[in-house]
Amino acid sequence: MLHIQNLSKVYKENTVLSVDSIKIIQGETIGLVGNNGAGKSTLLHLILDLIEPTTGEVFSKDQNVAQSEDWKNYTGSFLNESFLIPYLTAYEYFEFIGHLHGLSKSDVHNYLLTTIDFFNGDEYKKILIRDLSAGNRNKVGIIGALIGSPVLLILDEPFSFLDPTSQSWLKNKLKKLRENGVTLLISSHDLSHITEISSRMLVIEKGIIIKDFVSTPDTLKDLESYFEVNDAITE
Repeated sequence: MLHIQNLSKVYKENTVLSVDSIKIIQGETIGLVGNNGAGKSTLLHLILDLIEPTTGEVFSKDQNVAQSEDWKNYTGSFLNESFLIPYLTAYEYFEFIGHLHGLSKSDVHNYLLTTIDFFNGDEYKKILIRDLSAGNRNKVGIIGALIGSPVLLILDEPFSFLDPTSQSWLKNKLKKLRENGVTLLISSHDLSHITEISSRMLVIEKGIIIKDFVSTPDTLKDLESYFEVNDAITE
């Protein structure tokens, strides 16, 4: 599904990302973890061709994302609020995203009925996205990423600002997508949530993937120990 090779991003003389090679196969759920400034968001931005790499290439279904638009048709993503259109209401935003995927307003409405326990858009039809709470803006971005039934879904910190009920809904949704063969790449600081849903973990530090391993029942404990040790070293 995804192949990353010799990928780097350098700002002036500061290398913020350097990845030799990563292959992600169809149906994997990848959990990307690391401290602030480790390079997680930079990696996701490069995969989505939102910034230009200094070196290297990203391939999605064997297509270079910098040279093709086809991958956008099957990819859903939400990294931050820059993906939103603040002067639209949530419903207007959903209809806009649906239109990009060739969906009718009726199609979008029917899909939104399946997400009503996560975000009841009927309550916000007259409220602009910019006036929603941080949690609800995050929900709008996540639902927008899901519209169009992507086969590749990329999310950055999706559990941020969500209440416990919404976090539980999202975890169950992501698990169902995984069961249906959707490839997931999710960055999160919440080790408990990310290890619960991921089949494989990538640990990034100072722009380098330092751990790449299959998730096991001990993954949460192992990651907690790893970050506790590293936090102690840096203090």
